[in-house]
Amino acid sequence: MTDIDDVFNTQTEYESGWLSPDDLELVRANVPIVYVDAVPVRVDSLGNVTEVGMLLRVAADGTISRMVVTGRVLFGERVREALMRHCEKDLGPIALPRVPANPTPFTVVEYFPNPERSGFYDPRHHAVSLAYVVPVEGECEPTQEALDLTWFTPEEAVSDEVRGQMTSGHDRLIRLALAHVGKLP
Repeated sequence: MTDIDDVFNTQTEYESGWLSPDDLELVRANVPIVYVDAVPVRVDSLGNVTEVGMLLRVAADGTISRMVVTGRVLFGERVREALMRHCEKDLGPIALPRVPANPTPFTVVEYFPNPERSGFYDPRHHAVSLAYVVPVEGECEPTQEALDLTWFTPEEAVSDEVRGQMTSGHDRLIRLALAHVGKLP
């Protein structure tokens, strides 16, 4: 089997799992990238979803949009580690996400540069994303590129007003997540 570094003559920083920006663009143009999407939720004492957290940030298409926690899985990184890293990066270090030891996605989403292809859109590349509902127990403070974090009831999360603030298919992802946990109004 040929190593991707041999195919593209790239150098991966194995300690960090990052490609250089030029190498990342080359890979994005030729290979689907693995991502994770995490829908942060608050649950009651019985485990029922009571609120859905959505970030306000600049999306890949340049719009200011409501979206879920999302990001790449790095080379050599386990999916659980990627989920924890992105939740901490976007929700803050004391969000206390409850990610099981062996997480199972509730769906797989394919983002394409062509928005008509799957309804999930990323102008940069073809990405395959494993999507999870992640309960968080701690205090959340948006960090990094997130401008804000707002908690919505399940009804509010799928309202026309909130759905109108989402791009890239994240409105569909929220509906799928709420259906998965039995809370789609």
